Amino acid sequence: MVLRRAAATVAGLVVAVSALAGCGGSEPEESAGDLLARAKTTLDETESLHFVLTSEGAPTTGTALVGGEGDVLRPASFEGTLQVLAVGSALDLAVVSVDGTVYAQLPFTSGYSVVDPAQFGFGDPGALLDPDTGISQLLAQSDAAELGEERRVDGEVVREVTAEIPGDLVEQVLTSEDPSQPVEARFSVATESGQLRRAELTGPFYAADQDATFTIEFSDPGDDVEITAPPVG
Repeated sequence: MVLRRAAATVAGLVVAVSALAGCGGSEPEESAGDLLARAKTTLDETESLHFVLTSEGAPTTGTALVGGEGDVLRPASFEGTLQVLAVGSALDLAVVSVDGTVYAQLPFTSGYSVVDPAQFGFGDPGALLDPDTGISQLLAQSDAAELGEERRVDGEVVREVTAEIPGDLVEQVLTSEDPSQPVEARFSVATESGQLRRAELTGPFYAADQDATFTIEFSDPGDDVEITAPPVG
């Protein structure tokens, strides 16, 4: 009887340990789609953001956006400097956008003028935080998303996600010479905060038959930023 009770006790302990082991297992890894969805939600709740834009494969002739830096403030404001290729030279344009009106300080002028940004090869930078037409729609409409490597950047753990984005959506945010072609994307998302830190986009931005790359680095989410329309003249 004693041996039988001991065997039953051991069996019960084995079952209990097995149950505890099952409960204490590691959490399932967040999928690529879920990480992008969390990054979109976080971005849509961010009131302001600083970005730096660089490019590779830009043309040497024509008119095109090749880089820039500035602050975006929700709902529809931007202030910064955009680098534009025009008449064979790279120009640094001081640009302000407020509620859909874009102002630029053109070369050889001392004040701002209202401009159509399309003539310089870019869209309204004030719309970058718009959930329907800005950066976050690229996260929401990504296809074939896959998790990439995880690494530490400036003390923060970020996870890469590769995906394809419809070219017509990218055209709304940046530019495209063939919106029918998808754009290859590599996003870097801070795993703890859900903040989008980097987006690398490769597609036919300057020529339909040749890929180029835009890289956008994001920082300072939620900083206290004030943007007002400049005087014209």
